[in-house]
Amino acid sequence: MLNLLATKNKKLIALGIIIILACLMLWLVWPGDKVLETVEEEAVSEVEQVVRSMVIGRSVEGRPIEAYFYGEGGDKLLFVGGIHGGYEWNSVLLAYGMMEQLEETPAMIPSNVTVIVIPSANPDGLYDVIKKEGRMTSADIPLTESGAGTGRLNRNGVDLNRNFDCKWQPSATWRGSEVSAGSAPFSEPEAVAIRDFVLEYKPEAVVFWHSQANAVYASECQEGILSGTLTLMNTYSAASGYTPVPSFDSYPVTGDAEGWLASIGIPSVTVEFATHTSIDWQKNLAGVTAVLDYYDDTGLAR
Repeated sequence: MLNLLATKNKKLIALGIIIILACLMLWLVWPGDKVLETVEEEAVSEVEQVVRSMVIGRSVEGRPIEAYFYGEGGDKLLFVGGIHGGYEWNSVLLAYGMMEQLEETPAMIPSNVTVIVIPSANPDGLYDVIKKEGRMTSADIPLTESGAGTGRLNRNGVDLNRNFDCKWQPSATWRGSEVSAGSAPFSEPEAVAIRDFVLEYKPEAVVFWHSQANAVYASECQEGILSGTLTLMNTYSAASGYTPVPSFDSYPVTGDAEGWLASIGIPSVTVEFATHTSIDWQKNLAGVTAVLDYYDDTGLAR
């Protein structure tokens, strides 16, 4: 009797071991977890490919000036906000909003294009109004509009959009008032950061976001307006509804970044929002999308 029980117990133990081994084998070959793991890795990989960033320079007070990259194409399109700091904080807010759009909708970027966004080219001036380090959101919007150019200049008191090497002079004009353009072209670290970045990455075109004039302005320097600049202006203008202005003549402008880009053969425009407190989201999204479509060399968007 004891021998019979022992034999039965051995059979039950053996059967249990077989069942355990079978379950283990089934777990090893079942693809569910592995597929999920692979999808998660691919998702992380995709985010890493779409969103890359680098510090391209620092402000007078050492705040980082960052560039963010979206897409993998060889044709680079550069968008810049906040060169006039806190006085035009809405251009920075739009830049961050456009970055979120690019992150959430990578399919809007043609395969041959890399979009680069420098959201805040004058972080010291932005801090004067926003009073916050790093990325701003709509929660950081000032309760009142910046007055008398508050935050427009860098910490050295220089208007950065008068510090570039196109018809530069030490004393420049803004709305009929005199402003400092620095001691020499590119005397300011913020302007140097943009210059060096552009010379290294050689974008096909550059769009600067400003406020407030409700228009898109073409750029020019000593050699006049580039044909590519007129195309860029008309493309953004037609899609956004902003008025196209081939030549700014309200007052003399010297040492502007857009003019310097024209002098080295890179098309560039200034997009001016309607007010100092709006970001004109739908208008600018349409403008950016139209520019991306224009530079799509696959033929799908034209």
